Amino acid sequence: MLRRSLVFTSPGQVSICDEELSPPGPDQVGVQTLLSAISPGTEMLFYRGQFPTDLALDENIAAIQAQPAYPMKYGYSLVGRVDALGAAVDPAWLGRLVFAFHPHESRFNARVDDLLPLPPDITPEQAVLLPNMETAVGFVMDGAPLLGEEVVVFGQGIVGLLTTAVLARFPLGSLVTLDKLPHRRAISLEMGAHASFDPADIGQVKTLLAGGADLCFEVSGSPSALDQAIALTGYSGRILIGSWYGTKAASLDLGGRFHRSRIRLLSSQVSRLAPELSGRWTKARRFGVVWELLKEVQVSRLITHRIPFEQAAQAYQLIDHSLGETLQVVLTYTD
Repeated sequence: MLRRSLVFTSPGQVSICDEELSPPGPDQVGVQTLLSAISPGTEMLFYRGQFPTDLALDENIAAIQAQPAYPMKYGYSLVGRVDALGAAVDPAWLGRLVFAFHPHESRFNARVDDLLPLPPDITPEQAVLLPNMETAVGFVMDGAPLLGEEVVVFGQGIVGLLTTAVLARFPLGSLVTLDKLPHRRAISLEMGAHASFDPADIGQVKTLLAGGADLCFEVSGSPSALDQAIALTGYSGRILIGSWYGTKAASLDLGGRFHRSRIRLLSSQVSRLAPELSGRWTKARRFGVVWELLKEVQVSRLITHRIPFEQAAQAYQLIDHSLGETLQVVLTYTD
């Protein structure tokens, strides 16, 4: 059986190739893809050739090759339907809608332990945003906002907006967001932010938060935003860094007030739970929270483009050159 796979071939270039796919093994199922989501942050680093070559792509996703090098497959947000069973698989899996952390492909084989069945009240368009919502939940768990705190989120792309939506459920003193794009700032307010500003107007934020922010989330993907976060954070405040900058260098001004401010810089990444949480929390428990939030936030409204898989090259070009037009781009499959 043939499948179609998306391959990053060189900076600025992706192609779709046909491959022969064997029947599923005894403990595997075959999945026909319905939707896959393009990550406008991580995937664009690979599309633009801005990824570090000495770091494994993702040690927790078996379907992704170990080391980054062109040509390569990538992607980690796919929803499909089980349409074939290995000999040892429970027949109840046939026909199930499932989520997979898997590259963009029209079909694939997987062990059932590597799939997440969709709850009956979750749609494929909601489920395809599961990794972004899991990331937002992980950021908030690591940031640990307290009652009445002044919280700022830098960046209102898809992950930033979902982080804002999760934070809006806390009894914060204020929740302020920053983004260059007006339409993202408008959506941010809809998601529950109390105020949203252009980063160029950070002086207004300093006036609003006279004592400085207690907690900042840097999820813009822009290293310069980290310097702004340091300038905005109050004494003994925290800055959670969720952005992956790839090969983009962050030049920080640490020679001023930072030295005496006792500000803490916290690195957060979704693949692993923080050690201090792992005694009570598991990935499965966190997924339970994520499924509920996908419904509550009505995340499918954040999908701005649905593009056929065969036109994937145009989808990446759109994200690369027309960022102001896109929020979440989803590839659709008809095979």
